[in-house]
Amino acid sequence: MNIHPTAIISPDATLAEGVEVGPYSIIGPDCHIGKNTSIGPHVVIESHTDIGEECRISQFASLGGAPQDLKYRGEATRVVIGNHNTIREYVTINRATIADIGVTLIGNHNLLMAYCHVAHNCRLGNHIVMANAANLAGHIHVEDFAIIGGLSGVHQFTRIGAHCIIGGASAVTKDVPPFVMASGNFAKLFGLNVIGLKRRGFTDETLRALKKAYRIIFRSSMLLSAAVKKVEQEVEDLPEVRQFLAFIRESKRGLCR
Repeated sequence: MNIHPTAIISPDATLAEGVEVGPYSIIGPDCHIGKNTSIGPHVVIESHTDIGEECRISQFASLGGAPQDLKYRGEATRVVIGNHNTIREYVTINRATIADIGVTLIGNHNLLMAYCHVAHNCRLGNHIVMANAANLAGHIHVEDFAIIGGLSGVHQFTRIGAHCIIGGASAVTKDVPPFVMASGNFAKLFGLNVIGLKRRGFTDETLRALKKAYRIIFRSSMLLSAAVKKVEQEVEDLPEVRQFLAFIRESKRGLCR
């Protein structure tokens, strides 16, 4: 391990082989840092935080702080961060409250650019990109490969679907389905994320099916329940189509339209 002499590390913290800690960083009690993770200068990891292997945490990031929720009463909740994540300057990630999953959870291979905020009880999947100053309120679920543009704000309890892209400076107050583009204040849908899906190897057959499902759901005048039924009857039964419909059925906040 390469620990700068000015770093302050709690005796109750656990650092694995190959961890680097830069000048003036602070690691509090009940923190676990995985193998070969690099923690830059002036980083604060307060407590009750697990960070996986091969992560890169830049200067002035603040992880594991108490949730900004007036209901919080000091419960020993956690932040759990997976492997191969890049967390840039001034990112803040708060611990959870005891509600729902009771943990703020971040998966693997994610990029959180400077000044991003992940609030209490959020659940992020894998391969997500949050551009500069994107902010998540509490209890938000972001699925794999989603991209959230810079300066965007996402309302609490909202879901962001897999492989979608949200334009910069957007205000997202309702669920964004998977595979789509959304942008604006308040955010609206602008069709499928075709370029992103092609880059990730989606076949032409899958894109045609998703386009047809999207047009039926969001470009017809049908009631949502009738449109979903029509998709089930007329669109090829592919895993991505089933994922698209499942997300829509499970929406509680309502959908961006």
